[in-house]
Amino acid sequence: MGAGAAAAAVARVPLADLAWAEPPRVKTPGGPILLNSNENPYGAFASVHQALTEAQSICNRYPNQQGEELTAALAALHKVKPEQIVIGNGSVDILRMAALAFCGPSKALVQASPTFEALAAYAKRCGAPIMTAPLRADYAHDLEAMRKPARGAGLIYICNPNNPTGSITPRKDIETFLKQLGNDGPYVLIDEAYHHFAESPDYVSFLERPVDYPRLIVARTFSKIYAMAGLRLGYSVSTKEVAERLNDFAVFDSPNNAAALAGMAALKDNTAEQQMARKILADRAEFMQQAQARKLHVIPSQANFMMVETGKPVKQVIEHFQKRNILIGRPFPPMETYARISLSTAGDMTAFWKAWDQLGKA
Repeated sequence: MGAGAAAAAVARVPLADLAWAEPPRVKTPGGPILLNSNENPYGAFASVHQALTEAQSICNRYPNQQGEELTAALAALHKVKPEQIVIGNGSVDILRMAALAFCGPSKALVQASPTFEALAAYAKRCGAPIMTAPLRADYAHDLEAMRKPARGAGLIYICNPNNPTGSITPRKDIETFLKQLGNDGPYVLIDEAYHHFAESPDYVSFLERPVDYPRLIVARTFSKIYAMAGLRLGYSVSTKEVAERLNDFAVFDSPNNAAALAGMAALKDNTAEQQMARKILADRAEFMQQAQARKLHVIPSQANFMMVETGKPVKQVIEHFQKRNILIGRPFPPMETYARISLSTAGDMTAFWKAWDQLGKA
């Protein structure tokens, strides 16, 4: 009954408890420019649209077959067995399962500050203490500071590249950290949501080059490079034993047929994936050029968003852009003067920079 009550509580986490509240985000003619949620502004691949059309013919069927086929495709991609794959309703669903499986009143969550907040919100609902360590001066996770509270913890969360800073924690540092924890240490979840945008030689995915840490979970999403945030599809790769514990808290009959078929189409479309990555990396380079021309301090980003020092309380900056029909990222304490800006189309970014240049006059 205790486990069931915890599961029910986590399933009902209100949006307000995730520490942000934003206006409606539907993109409509004349609606706000959306630079606030790290979405892909270019939309899903043509192959994904075709898969969604085909999904209409099986919307009356449960998704058992499609889920199995997607699982097999992901296993083949990452050279693991299907039973090592767990599919979620977005990668945030993997975070929810991990909180339920590995956190509790005597099993703390250890993470950086600031980082993506969802896992902490879920762990809090499980009654778990939340232990945080500030990012280093170079905005990497301070793994040494995280190691002490990790003793006896239930779960460690490493978002890499990190949200909201876009910064990375070097691969070699994470490998050393895992060795120090030992094979009977806490479970470690590495969130690689922004993997496809990382170009640094210090970054190597733990799916592309696995390590022998039996309690490691690597999470990925279809929301970013594949532009499928609205379809809600994510997954994790771990050992079979860890996957079984996560699956104890999985939603039945997930993913839905449309998401599964779209996901398989996206995985097959390597050409579209490469083109999309080049486009977003070019947008990132253009943002840096504009920022440098204005002598702004921007945290070097390996993601599809940028964290900019504004010199003002960020809530004032958010309000400034809202008045100009532009939504930017929510506040991320303790970085009270930094604004997170999601990259978007050329027209959207032109409007952003016009509003930015008015900031000093406001």
